[in-house]
Formats: sequence, structure tokens, C-alpha cells
Amino acid sequence: MFRKKKPDPLPQLLAALDPDAPLAERNLWIIEIFAWIRGQQNSVDGAVARVSQLLDAIDGDTALREKVQRWWSVQLQTVDLTALLADFGFAPRTAFFNEMAERLRWKLLPSTPETIDATVLFSMALHTPFDAQWLKAMDKPLLERIAQLLSPGFVSLEVMVVPTQIAQSDVDAGSIVGLEHYGNRLSPWQHLVLNAITYCAGQILAAGFAPELRLRMSGSAKNTQPFYSLISGVEELRRAMLHHSPKAADVAEAEESVRRSLDDCRTAVASIYEHFEDNGVSVGVVFRLRQLRMRILRVRELLDCLLSANPKVITAKLLAHLVAVGLERQSIRALISSNSSLLASKVAERSAETGEHYITRDKREYAQMARKAAGGGLVMAFTTLIKFALHAVAISAFWGGFIAGINYALSFVLIQLLHFTVATKQPAMTAPAMAAKLKESGDTESGIASFVDEVSYLVRSQVAAVLGNVFTVFPMVLLLTWGWARATGTPFIDQHEAEQTLQSLTLLGPSVFYAAFTGVLLFSSSIIAGWTENWFVLHHMDSAIRYNPGITRFLGKARAARWAGFMRRNISGFASNISLGFMLGLIPVLAQFFGLPIDIRHVTLAAGQIAAAATSMGLEVLHYHGFWLCVVALPFLGGLNILVSFYLAFRLALRAQNVSNVERSHIYKALIKRVLTRPLSFLLPLRLNRDGTPGGR
Repeated sequence: MFRKKKPDPLPQLLAALDPDAPLAERNLWIIEIFAWIRGQQNSVDGAVARVSQLLDAIDGDTALREKVQRWWSVQLQTVDLTALLADFGFAPRTAFFNEMAERLRWKLLPSTPETIDATVLFSMALHTPFDAQWLKAMDKPLLERIAQLLSPGFVSLEVMVVPTQIAQSDVDAGSIVGLEHYGNRLSPWQHLVLNAITYCAGQILAAGFAPELRLRMSGSAKNTQPFYSLISGVEELRRAMLHHSPKAADVAEAEESVRRSLDDCRTAVASIYEHFEDNGVSVGVVFRLRQLRMRILRVRELLDCLLSANPKVITAKLLAHLVAVGLERQSIRALISSNSSLLASKVAERSAETGEHYITRDKREYAQMARKAAGGGLVMAFTTLIKFALHAVAISAFWGGFIAGINYALSFVLIQLLHFTVATKQPAMTAPAMAAKLKESGDTESGIASFVDEVSYLVRSQVAAVLGNVFTVFPMVLLLTWGWARATGTPFIDQHEAEQTLQSLTLLGPSVFYAAFTGVLLFSSSIIAGWTENWFVLHHMDSAIRYNPGITRFLGKARAARWAGFMRRNISGFASNISLGFMLGLIPVLAQFFGLPIDIRHVTLAAGQIAAAATSMGLEVLHYHGFWLCVVALPFLGGLNILVSFYLAFRLALRAQNVSNVERSHIYKALIKRVLTRPLSFLLPLRLNRDGTPGGR
């Protein structure tokens, strides 16, 4: 059987057109027309053909043509099209989080076609990426037909009608023939675009003089006053075009002045980004900056629509662009991504500066790293014992986790202040440094070789740190728990708790997954550290500590200066260590409350726990296979702690620093070659020949 072909709904749609219908029904009609033009969204040419079919149907019926023109006249008097041209795609609120709340509202609540807001109607009528495609695909003859349908001077923004505009060939005896007059005035479309330009210029002036932007501009940008010049240039353009007999030279001169002022405004905006380099990044300020830059570009587009030699095609591109802008305007992900990318870049940059200190390049630095790691292991031995002591205290799960978080945080801060190190905290800091090296090296042979050298430096630095931590914490916990047992006559932990400890850390259990999750926490702490340092710099807190009268009265000028320098150097470490400590202590408790199978496995703490359990079980532990499964698990725990945190930080740094032009296969080949030819270079420092070249390892 043959499937019956569905009738074309176009005749029914055209019959339903009523210029005198209520607002909602008039708006619904245009929404349904665009839905018909889209069809199945499987062919751009098919959509353009349907536009031509629509025009054929209207042109073939004089009464229908008059009805469409009257419908459009009513729409122009009812719906504010200036707002669509000037304001569509921009946030009505200047705060980042207010804009996020507004986008959530759009996603959760439906829109109504009963509106005089052209931006709402535009979003309901043209709401798919396919709309942008067919709008751009319409050719000039088709646009001319639409212009003729809606009469000279009137423009349908939805159907892409553009009037004849200024062209150099239209100049005759000093007057512009292309400016079609109704008496001694411009056409409604030209008034519309001109009003939109004026509206945008006013918004640019207001944004440019907002304190959070103006105070961050360079001195030269403030002195040139480009935002004032833009307003005066737009007013000059209005006067030239609204003159009863506009001169081509006057309009061209005013247009050039406006474009020159727009360039100056963009330069002023760019100087604010330079301010971020030394003074921190604010997501809210970045949000306002992006809005300001987009408005400057919008004025340029509107000028092209008004004064270019081919305004219809330019306007088609503008409206297609507005479709894409409208889709992005409703995306929460796009909002976060576009406005946080600069902050992510700054966080990665600050982490890269810190991470350089954790990469060893010669024997002296390697030995120094091992000594620092041994010091960190010594502190973590006491941290492990305090962790077991807290288990013996009968307190609720939350407060137990909170106190455990304090224990971890204080231990990490003490390690920081003593200039020791914990191996697992390094990867998230060193990854941005590696990404920066990769960006500098490029895709040349020498650059890739240099990057492979950095990888070998990093790997052996991590090896030195892990070994220093583990080979110190294990014997120290053995010694301390043995001393406790000798002094008190009872083991530090009983036999049952020792067996439970070993069972929880065995390689055959979920420890490896918990270790990977711990790597995520290590990465998260580095992000918190970078964000906190950026906040500290952004709000000039070091300067406030150094010069604030109240603080200097309390501390004295010299002590205030020392504290300012101390906090500037250590704020990132404090944020990272404290946040990580509380995450390690509280997240397992909160996960247990919600019934989630989540726990933490930190290689240094795990080594200490294994040592404490071994002391309680005595020499018999050597015959206990569970003990050896825990010992074998330690390399996996350390590897996952390091690899996961490094991978996440490295990926973030690559995106933040726009590293995308490096051929990864070349790097992989170079790394494999280094592993095969000089494997020990990833574990121990190279001996150098007299000429400085690598020696035997």
C-alpha cells in the first residue's frame, strides 16, 4: 500500500492570517510560519525553497498581499523592533550570578507569545541552529522580493527584508539617492537601525564608565575618553542622516568618526585585560567586559546594515548571527565557560608558578626533594597516630570527620611552614607548569625534546617525593607505636582494628578506586588554592595588610609589612592545605550519610596505617597475606593519587592556555623512545658529561 501524502499546510496557514486578531494570535501566526519553513530541518535548500513558495503564494493573491502588508504594519506599531536589533543577546543584568538565575528561569518556565517584546518573539520563532543556516542561505533576489512585499522602507526582521541603502554609486549632486524619503524623513527601517545604534552607544557609554571597569583601564584610555567620542559621533551621524537633504560626504565623515571611536573603545577594553595580569581576575568583571565588547561589535554590524553597499545580505548575516546569539544566551554552560575561562587561565598560571618549585633538574635538587619529602613523612606519621586516636573517642560521625579534617589541615599547613612536602600535593601544581612548557616548546623537534626532558624531571621528582614520604612514615609509625606498646603494655590499636585496617587497604578491595577519587580531591584543592590567591590579589589584601591604618596601629608598620609579604607568599598554600584537609576528613562522612560508597586513600596516610596495624599484629604479620596485599597496593595508591590529579590539572591548563597546536603523536613517540633508551632518567638524576650532555643514564 502507498502511504497517503499529507496535504501542504501552507494554504491553511495563509487563510488563518488576521491582521485584526489579538496580539497572541498574530505572534503565533509568524511562529507557525517559521515552523513550516523549517520543516524537518533536513535541507537548507528546502527551507529556502519554502520561503520562495510562500512569496509565490502571496504574490499570486492581491487580497492576501494587502492582508500581509497590513499585518506587518500592525506588528511594527505593536512590537518594539529596536530592542531586537540593539539589545538581543545581551544580559539585562550586569551581575554574573543574576544572569545565571535568569537563564535557569528561561529553562524552567515557558514563554508566552502574548508579548510586545520582539526579543521574546524572536527567540520563540527562530530557536534552532538550522534557522541560522537557512537565513544566511537566502540570496539577494529572494531578499528583494521580500522587500517589495513589505513595501519600500519597511523591514521584516523575521523574514529578512532590508531597504535600499547608501551606495557610492547612488550619490548625485551631493545628495544620497539611496536614502529613500517619505517627505523629508528617513524610512522606518533606517530610523529603526539608527535608533538601535544610538541605544547601543548609550549602553557602551554606561558600561565604560562603570567603576569596576574604568578603574582598571590604562591611563591613556581614560585620557582619550573614547566613550564620550562615540556618543558625539553617533549624534553627528543622526544629524547628518536626519537632515532634510542628507549629504554623502557628511554621512561618510560621521560614519568614519563612529568607527574610529569604536576602535578606541576596543583599545580601552583591551587595557583592562592587561590589568588582570598583575591584579587578579573577577568573573563578574569579565562578564561585564564581554558584554561591552559584544555591544561594540553590534554597533559595527548595525552600521554595515545601515550604510553598506549591500545592506540586505549584511542584514541577513546579522539576523542569522542573532539566532546563534539567542541560543548561546539561553545556555548556562556557555555562560560559565565564556566567563570563567580567563579565571581558569589565571588559576593555571599561578599554579604553574608554584609548580616550578616541585620539579627537580639535577642531583642537588633531587636530594633536596627527598629530604623535604622525608620531613613531610615525619609529620604525617604523627598525623596517622592522631587519626587512630580519634577513632577511640566516642563522638558522632560528623564531628569525628570535622576533627579529622582539622588534623589533616594542621598537618599539611605545618609541612608547608616547615618547607617540607607531601608527594601527592605536587602533581596538581606541576601540571600547569608542564602545560606552560608545552606551549613554549611548540611542535619543533627541539621543543618536543625539551618537553620530554621536563617530563623526565617531573616523574623522578614525584618518585623522590613518594619514596621520601613512604620510607619515612612507615618506619616512624612502627617506631612510635612500638614505643607506645613498650611504655603502656598495650598496643596502640587492638588486633581487631588492625585487621580491619589491613582489609580496608588491600589491593583486592575498592582502594584503587578510592585512590583515584582522592586524586580528584587533590586537584580540587589546587583549584581552590589558585582561586583564593587570585581573590587575594584582586582585592589587594596584601596592600591592605601593609597600609591599612587600623592594622598598622595594631601590628606596627614593620610587622604589618612582614605579615603582608608572608600572606602573599603563603595564601595559596594555606588555601590548598586547609581545603584538602577538610575534604579528606568530611567527604567520607558526608558520603556515608547519603549512602554513597566513597572513601579516601592517600598513599602516605595508607603507609602509616599499614605500619600501625603491623606493629599491633607483631611478627606474625609477615605471614599474613593481607599485609602483603596492602604493601603491594601502595604503588597503585600513589600512582592513582598522582596520575588523576595531574591529568585533571594538565587538561585544565591546556584549555586555559589554548595549547592545541602540538601534535600529540610526536610527543608520545619521543616519550617512548626516551623510556627505551634512557629508562633510569625517569627515576634518578642523569650524570652529565664535561660538555654538559647527558651521561650513561
